Amino acid sequence: MEIYKTPFNIYNSKKEELEKIKGFSDIIISNILNQEIKRDVERHIKYMQKNNIDIINVYDKEYPKILKNIYDKPISLYIKGNKNILNDDSISIVGCRNCTKYGENAAKYFAYNLAKENVNIVSGLAKGIDSYAHIGAISAKGKTIAVLGNGLDMIYPSENIYLANKIIEEHGAIISEEPLGTKPEKMNFPARNRIISGLSKSLLVIEAKEKSGTLITVDFALEQGRNVYVVPGNINSINSVGTNNLIKQGARLVTTYKEIEND
Repeated sequence: MEIYKTPFNIYNSKKEELEKIKGFSDIIISNILNQEIKRDVERHIKYMQKNNIDIINVYDKEYPKILKNIYDKPISLYIKGNKNILNDDSISIVGCRNCTKYGENAAKYFAYNLAKENVNIVSGLAKGIDSYAHIGAISAKGKTIAVLGNGLDMIYPSENIYLANKIIEEHGAIISEEPLGTKPEKMNFPARNRIISGLSKSLLVIEAKEKSGTLITVDFALEQGRNVYVVPGNINSINSVGTNNLIKQGARLVTTYKEIEND
């Protein structure tokens, strides 16, 4: 990109040009020139045009500036919905898939009130806390961004298709770094989590078990220098072991949305 400036120029480059570039292996050159790959790209482009899926790369003005500064930033993002909100003030909310009613209410409460303050709510469209965070933002007529661990030609979990459509309808966005056709494999989600934390200055955790995937997002947030806030949980609930441990380790305990300083 530094040499060619745009993906279009790379896509249309000649073999003799590519061979002059220092660090380009034969495999990279072969992949760029591979006609079968190019046919796949053309099929993807047609699908994207038909289904209103856009793509932005790290050099585009719409690319989130805050995400550009993380380690191992995604080179490009597929997006469906409103790409104009990607650089607006955001907060990420994550937590348990099998959450309690307490967790559901907390997610809705924080998302609703923060969205009312014109803060985007970022989450992962998973069952549980993620879904309720998106729902809370939508209830406030606010904006929410869902980050997927699969291609945008499918919604996972499938039970959230209606919610995904509602996010777009309410001028939010669904994004992924994964190309079309990428299935929701387990190994994709830790990489997805770095984007969830990377899109915001602050991460709010609502319910997490002792060994929870949510804690991976917390690790990324700490590496990225983000604020980590935690809603305290019931000491008798397994869903609160991880969150209460985070508080013991120094994460900031919050009980109202006004306590979150997103700066």
